[in-house]
Amino acid sequence: MAHPVFVGVDNSPAGLAAADWGAREALLRELPLRLVHAWEGPRSSAPPAGEEAAGRWSEGVPQEVTDQLRLRYPGLDITADHVIGEPRDVLCQAAKYAEVLVIGTVGVGRVAGFLLGSVAMAVVAHAEGPVVLVRAPGATERPVPGEESELRPPDPAAGAASPVVLGLDLSRRCDEVITFAFDAAAVRTASLVVVHGWNPPPYHVYGLGAALKFGTDLSADKRESVYQALQPWRERHPGVEVSAQAVIGEPARHLLDAAGHAALVVIGRHRLTALPSVARIGHIGHIAHAVLHHCPAPVAVVPHG
Repeated sequence: MAHPVFVGVDNSPAGLAAADWGAREALLRELPLRLVHAWEGPRSSAPPAGEEAAGRWSEGVPQEVTDQLRLRYPGLDITADHVIGEPRDVLCQAAKYAEVLVIGTVGVGRVAGFLLGSVAMAVVAHAEGPVVLVRAPGATERPVPGEESELRPPDPAAGAASPVVLGLDLSRRCDEVITFAFDAAAVRTASLVVVHGWNPPPYHVYGLGAALKFGTDLSADKRESVYQALQPWRERHPGVEVSAQAVIGEPARHLLDAAGHAALVVIGRHRLTALPSVARIGHIGHIAHAVLHHCPAPVAVVPHG
């Protein structure tokens, strides 16, 4: 059974951008949308007046965002929840029941919220399902209670012909990542650009002209290996046009180059790892870190392994 698209929301520009992206994703996938607003609650049984006001405002956030989304997407099935709890824990719990969890990535200001970079990274590192991070360009501050923030009018051309970009590591199995990328391209009727970064063995770089030709031949071999690795998914999605890049150098840089006009960038991360006498921890590699911090397009991080 298909799960809903979940979105962690607040009333910041980043939260509203995530809500709008999630609504469009739910429509593309023909799934319901569920909004979740997490608030840590008062620090004592008798909160100061300021915290009471913030609490009342917090309770109204999901309904306010829901009302805006229903005006924009009247055919979409939307529900919303206000949950008291540690935002990271609330969002990770939501990810267990989500087809995809969507959150914003811009830091917030005067009233502490959960769309902070540290929380977003913690959710990416620990969530059991795919997490999409949506950036709100130019958004730097969250409104205090009483201030308004609205969804922008939809742009019909946004992402219309933009490809999905997949960062692929051939050294390990990542079926879940490939499946997510092909599904995302298929529902968008978009092409899929697959970027595989690699470095030749040191002994191949000595020899100048001959080595350059050898490097070109090796890149062609790597590109063919990418196509072969993708063959099962290409057969399942014959309508998805696939182009593969086997590029020498730092994978993050090539991914960011390809992401300039992407509708979505898809990368993987290893699932939680159990260490002796140590709590289970999440791992985000340096490539994912670089992409998450610098990519202008939405980024889907898919756990695998």
